[in-house]
Amino acid sequence: MNATQNLIAKDLLKIKAVFFRPDEPFTWASGIKSPVYCDNRLTLTAPEVRNDVENSLAQAIKEYYPEAEVLMGTSTAGIAHAAITAHIMGLPMGYVRSGAKDHGRQNQIEGRLEAGQKVVVVEDLISTGGSVIEVVNVLREAGAEVLGIVSIFTYGMQKGLDRLAEAQVRNVSLTNFDCIAEVAAQEGYIRPEDIERLIKFRDNPSDESWIGE
Repeated sequence: MNATQNLIAKDLLKIKAVFFRPDEPFTWASGIKSPVYCDNRLTLTAPEVRNDVENSLAQAIKEYYPEAEVLMGTSTAGIAHAAITAHIMGLPMGYVRSGAKDHGRQNQIEGRLEAGQKVVVVEDLISTGGSVIEVVNVLREAGAEVLGIVSIFTYGMQKGLDRLAEAQVRNVSLTNFDCIAEVAAQEGYIRPEDIERLIKFRDNPSDESWIGE
């Protein structure tokens, strides 16, 4: 765990953008029981945390994607983060809609994007990776060179890792599930013995054997 992962983990836990409840699981729309709730939109209404997040995203882009020319946010959660980070870096930004508009110019990519430009996709959260890879594909079809993705938090689920590998795209997250679980135990949000249960969920979300352990 590096300093940035630790800082962002503490920030997300503090404002309950990531909230663990292993003894009273949440139910996802798919019906899967989950010990964790995540809403990184809450970072936008917490100025100190927001500053940590956006400055860390800018630093990650400078470190891992120094050739970046344009930032593209995912719709809708990544748009604000892409805009603020682009402002910090002095770069242009835009965003990719989940589908093309049915009016006007019928754009799916909003903002100016020239073929051949080097793009970094800004996402708030990656679980199975499906939605962010759709964004990468749209940008590639438009002629962009997608350098990779930056995200605030990733679950590290195998399905997501496999999809990213198949799409040949790199993701750099500010923090991750393992790190946040460890910090949550250190800070007293959960019991140390809960970490194993949380990791069991992350490794196989459809297996509910961690419930009641």
